[in-house]
Amino acid sequence: MTLNFLNRAEAPLSERDWEMIDSVVTEVAKRQLVGRRFIQIFGPLGAAVQDVDYDTFASTGDAVVAVLGEEGVSPVRAQRRVHENIPIIYKDFVLYWRDLETARKMDMPIDVSSAAAAASYVARKEDDLIFYGDVECGYEGLMTATGRNTMKSRDWKKPGNSFQDIVDARTKLLDAGFFGPYALAVNPVWYAHMHQIHGNSGTLEINHVREICTAGVFQTPILKGNHAALVSVGLQNFDIALAQDLISAYLGPEQMNHPFRVLESLVLRLKRPGAICTIEI
Repeated sequence: MTLNFLNRAEAPLSERDWEMIDSVVTEVAKRQLVGRRFIQIFGPLGAAVQDVDYDTFASTGDAVVAVLGEEGVSPVRAQRRVHENIPIIYKDFVLYWRDLETARKMDMPIDVSSAAAAASYVARKEDDLIFYGDVECGYEGLMTATGRNTMKSRDWKKPGNSFQDIVDARTKLLDAGFFGPYALAVNPVWYAHMHQIHGNSGTLEINHVREICTAGVFQTPILKGNHAALVSVGLQNFDIALAQDLISAYLGPEQMNHPFRVLESLVLRLKRPGAICTIEI
């Protein structure tokens, strides 16, 4: 299906040029994005989709074991239904007419560095939205979700403390009925602190942490200061509603030069925030 809103037919670019831009935008995003590595995607739904509904769930008790299946059981029901607008995340870049003319004259590929930079900005903002939400737009993230579990951190500079914090965070999630698999997102400083020998084991702490966090241990500079989040992954707890994945559009000529836009539209759906335990100072 042709995405007419991208206005690509009006751009002074060949099909090969667009392929280069699309390729570098995708590659940069894949290398940089962290949230998508452990959060499932719902979609893509299409660029025309501007909002999405989802249900939040409360604890409803255990499943029932019965021979004939006639015992009463409390079904999983929605606690409330949330109607969420899907925001657009975007960053513009410019290709200059002289550079395009030079590339044509010399039969060289165009320089897509500015497209790569724009994609990097968009990827960073996506992870910021996933982890912290956006107060002005009314979105919550993993680190700010109402109803999440929280705990104070120990000093991760001291060997053994990072592992013990992860154990304690997992205990909170287990007590709340969230049994994994678990993923850990941590700031780069704390990630470095996990590369210490754990006690007399002769093994780095991070290796023991990975035995708990079987869905992955991820570092991201998006996490501010001394922050980490242990989450029980799965679409029953949260997912990303993706309307339009990362793509580039032509904005039209401007003073002979050519501005473009890297954009996407998505939102985090927090169905059971109790599946999150944030670790903070």
